[in-house]
Amino acid sequence: MSKVVIYDTTLRDGKQAEGINFSMIDMISIAKKLDEFGIDYIECGWPGALPKDKAFFQEIQKVELKHTKIAAFGSTRHAKNKVIEDNNIKELIAAKTPTVTIFGKSWDLHVRDVFNISLEENLEMILDSVSYLKDSGRELFFDAEHFFDGYKENPEYAIKVLEAAVKGGADNLVLCDTNGGTLPHQIEDIITQVKKVISIPLGIHAHNDGDLAVANSLRAILSGAVQVQGTMNGIGERTGNANLCSIIPNLILKMGYTAQHIDSVHLKKLEETSRYIYEIANMNPETKQPFVGLSAFAHKAGVHVNAVQKNPRTYEHILPELVGNRRRILISEQAGKSNILAKVQELGLEMSAEKIAELAMHIKELENTGYEFEGADASFEILVKKLTGQFKERFQVHSYKMLTFNRENVDPVVEGTVKIRVGDLEELTVAEGDGPVNALDTALKLALSVFYPVVKDIHLMDYKVRILDPSSGTAAVTRVLITFRYHSYEWGTVGVSGNIIQASWEALVESMNYILMRLEHEEDNVFHG
Repeated sequence: MSKVVIYDTTLRDGKQAEGINFSMIDMISIAKKLDEFGIDYIECGWPGALPKDKAFFQEIQKVELKHTKIAAFGSTRHAKNKVIEDNNIKELIAAKTPTVTIFGKSWDLHVRDVFNISLEENLEMILDSVSYLKDSGRELFFDAEHFFDGYKENPEYAIKVLEAAVKGGADNLVLCDTNGGTLPHQIEDIITQVKKVISIPLGIHAHNDGDLAVANSLRAILSGAVQVQGTMNGIGERTGNANLCSIIPNLILKMGYTAQHIDSVHLKKLEETSRYIYEIANMNPETKQPFVGLSAFAHKAGVHVNAVQKNPRTYEHILPELVGNRRRILISEQAGKSNILAKVQELGLEMSAEKIAELAMHIKELENTGYEFEGADASFEILVKKLTGQFKERFQVHSYKMLTFNRENVDPVVEGTVKIRVGDLEELTVAEGDGPVNALDTALKLALSVFYPVVKDIHLMDYKVRILDPSSGTAAVTRVLITFRYHSYEWGTVGVSGNIIQASWEALVESMNYILMRLEHEEDNVFHG
């Protein structure tokens, strides 16, 4: 089997995505997680351009990494500078990384219109920079920026750029589809031509502007590239970079390639790694993301569920466990008895055929009034346990209320008051919040923490409101879906009412009962401080 080198650029290209700003601690944490997963190289920023990146390279030297090589990123020398005097080159050397990746222009359009220099001067910049960095003892990767666009318009010059990097001693030439507009067959045709004149190893760096970054990366590997660059979850500038969460399992599970450090055990950490990056980036995970998304192995149609129960291959291209994901059976008014039976079995419960039929009818009735269980697995589990007499409330709500204080020239203050009962004991708590739901959520968890300290580690992740019959105006029925997280575990609950606060409260209370129920079964002494 052929080996492929996995090169992650989440901490450089990925953080150029709109809305993403990694702190120093974030960058160190991500580097450790990627190393744990088994990534070969991590490109960690541009020390010559960003002070935070420069500081990062000092800090990462204190971290012991098991698998990963750290790469510093930068450009060739400036046209007006001698290479020995160029600050960007100096900072790359000062970063003290074993690997340096520099980019140079391979599209004559950029050389003339952006750099405003001659084509020959650009070749000299590349040769000087690569040679100097290689003489410093670094492993050197050269990113041929805009290579595919450059090759399409001036193939002779694009090849000269690669030859200049080879002459300078580059260890690997990375062909970049920087604008993300190249098609897979063009990737193959161009790499085939390049390999006729370039003998050193090639890599691929694809952007996703044409929604083809993964396809282009895989086609490049099939065409002879041995290194693939990308980011976790495909985050990156504009529409993003090639998504390593799709590239890696496709290469290993379907195309017969191996990665140096990502074996079957490491591959099972893919979903976990993906979610970790989303969390650090403060982004909601993309539920429909292939391989690692929550919906990647979700089944709704009764016919599909029935078939998957008999043989997963009928509607799953791989076993979800191979990438650390899991199969999910969705419950809705479209679900047949097979869905419900499968879901009940997934929960480790037993129900008679009569109870299954009763539950199916009850679900249809609830969804007719506005409930939805697709994104509320926790509500479904509680529903099943209530129907089978296995549900026990961990607390009772005595009362709750909400007050809004409006003062001139001051933002309104919302105050929530909650009184709960656990056994013979009662607790009354008042809390302020940014809005009514936040105030009630805070007050409820404060009250519960007196009896169950573990709730301090529960965080609200998502809050969705849907008006089900807008034509009814202010009398419309509202559905609220709430997602919470406890460490790495997430769950969702649903509430429905003509009163949005009541619907939210229903989902909040059900969420707390659900996680307390789970923790009681799964963790010893969880209710002690």
